[in-house]
Amino acid sequence: MAMNQARVGLLVAAAALVGLPALLHASHADAQPKQPDKAEADPKKGDAADPKKGDPADPKKGDQKVADPGGEPGGEPGGEAPGGEQPGGTDPGGAGGGLEELCAIDPDACKAVDLEKAAAREMNPEIYAVQQIYALRRLRFELNPYVGLGINDQFVSHPAIGLATNFYITNVIGVGLNGNFYFNSPSSFNFQTSRAARIGQSITEYQWNANANFLYVPVYGKFAGFSDFIFHYDIYILGGVGAISTRPIAVVDPDNRTFDWKPKVAFNAGVGLRIFFNRWFAVTAEMRDYIFPDELENQTIATGVDAATGQPNAQKPETWLADEVNWTNNVQAQLGISIFLPPSWEYRLPK
Repeated sequence: MAMNQARVGLLVAAAALVGLPALLHASHADAQPKQPDKAEADPKKGDAADPKKGDPADPKKGDQKVADPGGEPGGEPGGEAPGGEQPGGTDPGGAGGGLEELCAIDPDACKAVDLEKAAAREMNPEIYAVQQIYALRRLRFELNPYVGLGINDQFVSHPAIGLATNFYITNVIGVGLNGNFYFNSPSSFNFQTSRAARIGQSITEYQWNANANFLYVPVYGKFAGFSDFIFHYDIYILGGVGAISTRPIAVVDPDNRTFDWKPKVAFNAGVGLRIFFNRWFAVTAEMRDYIFPDELENQTIATGVDAATGQPNAQKPETWLADEVNWTNNVQAQLGISIFLPPSWEYRLPK
């Protein structure tokens, strides 16, 4: 009897040990909150399959993502793809292109860079759309031999030969020197008229002049010529101060009067055109006005004789010049060539 009771106790204990894990699992499951059904949680989806599960008919597919019929076009369930992009080849407005095309070309760049933020950043690019200057002037010397001719004196012509040398501090600003040596040719008409009628225009001849100048180049460009040849040019303005040596030509009383050369202060202003044939050789055309206070011959002849010396007053030098000083303009046209040194250079572009 005792033996039978022991056997029954062992069987009960074994059954308890076998059923304990199942009991604990059931208790744990009852303690967990009930998860809502997918169809109930999102009425838009209806009876759609769980997108996280693969196709049971094709175990090779594993867990795959499928489009959410109730979500945004091309997006994942519950919102947009990372980075604000809209997968599936459409932008938020429904049109293709933009960042999606860039991501299709280089997907790694889309992951590493926030393209929306990069596209919205402020940019300050330096873009040079104008062609480089054909002939730079900065830190170059210019030698400019030329010939000149006065164009505003109808009684005396003043042909001249001259030389200018300039140094350009920048590409548009320069300083320089120039000088002229003059040849004079009085008009025969003025001479004959004054001799016959004792009436004539006071005229002056020039010996030389020298000037210190300031140059500025406000315009440069190019034009086509001879069908397919391109000429480069610049237009410059200049001004300066210097000296000029002049003397009157005796017209009223040439028998008694002779004059000596005297230097006077002179100012000048002008404009020029330079046409380049290569990067160091050019032809120049310039118009310059030299302005100076000039002494003119006295239009009257002193009469009488000096009682002390017995010399006729007409032969005294102090009676030969007019009392007033006249400002004279010598407008001179100049044509020459320009040679730039050094003949070559290298461009330095901003980095």
